[in-house]
Amino acid sequence: MIRKIQIMKSVFAASIFVLALGLLLSFPLQAADQMTVTAVGKKANPPALKKDDIQVFEGKERVQVADWRRGENLFLGILIDDSLDTEAASQWNDVRAFVNRQPASTYIAVAYARNGAAMVAQDFTQDHELIDKALRIPIGGLGAFASPYLSVQDWVKRWPSAARDNRSSIILISSGIDYFRGGFDPVDPDLQTTVEWAQKANINLWTIYYPGGGHLGRGYFRVFNAQANLSRLSEETGAESYYLGYERPVTLSTYFDEIQIHLENQYLLTFAGSGGKRGKFERVRVMTEVPNVQFLTPSAVFLRPNG
Repeated sequence: MIRKIQIMKSVFAASIFVLALGLLLSFPLQAADQMTVTAVGKKANPPALKKDDIQVFEGKERVQVADWRRGENLFLGILIDDSLDTEAASQWNDVRAFVNRQPASTYIAVAYARNGAAMVAQDFTQDHELIDKALRIPIGGLGAFASPYLSVQDWVKRWPSAARDNRSSIILISSGIDYFRGGFDPVDPDLQTTVEWAQKANINLWTIYYPGGGHLGRGYFRVFNAQANLSRLSEETGAESYYLGYERPVTLSTYFDEIQIHLENQYLLTFAGSGGKRGKFERVRVMTEVPNVQFLTPSAVFLRPNG
C-alpha cells in the first residue's frame, strides 16, 4: 500500500513537471538584446554611470535594463580606403600613436577597402608592432576600384565570433566615394544595407574623411554627397564622423583623441527586447537624469526573434 502511494506521488509530480514545462514553452521567451552605448559629457568627460542611472525605451515603452557594464574588451578594426590619395600615408604616424594608446584588452586589425572587399592585412591582435607593419601606402584613385560600403559589409560578415559579447568598432578612413556601384546620387545604393548589417552586429562605425586620389575624387558635389553618406553611416551606428571641409586634414591626431575618449566611456547595455517571431529593427532610446550627460546610440537596434 505504501509503495503504491509513493508511485502515485511520483506520477503526480512528473505530471506537474510536464504541465509546467508545456505552459512555459507555450509563451514566447524574450531574447536578451544588446547594444553599445557611448556616454558623452557636455563640458567634460562624463562620470561613471551605474545601472540605476539608466532608463531604456523601446519605441514608447520603457523596458527593463538587464545589465549595464563597461565591456572591457574591444575588437577594433581599422579600415583604410585603398582609393585614398597616396599622400595619406604621411598621416600613419597618427594611426600608430592611437594604436599604441590602446590597452591590452583591445584587439586591433587592419584591412584595406579594395574591389568591394575588406583585404585584411593584419587580423585581430594585441601586438601593436604587427599593426605597424600592416600600414602601407594606399593604391590611390581608380586603381583600387573601392566601395567603402561593400568593404564594410564584407568585413562585418567575417567579424570574429569572440566579439559577440564585447564591444566592436570600425574606424573607416575614406573619401566616402563609391567607385564600385556609386554615382552622383545623394545616397549611396549600399549605405542603408551597410548600416543595418552594422546594427545587427552591434558595431560602431567611426568615419574619417580623407580625399581620394585622382580627379574623380575631388568634385564638389560628389565629395559633398560622400561626406553626407559617411556622416549617416556613423550617426546611425552610434558613432561620429570627422572631416575638415573638403580639404585633407593637417593631422588625424585630434580626431583620434576624440575617438579615444569615446571608446573609454562605452558601456554594454543588455535589455529584454521584443523582436517578435522574425526579429525586427526598433528605435531604442537611452536616457539618464545624470546632469550634462548625453549618449551616442544606433538609430535602431535589431531585436532578435523571441525564442
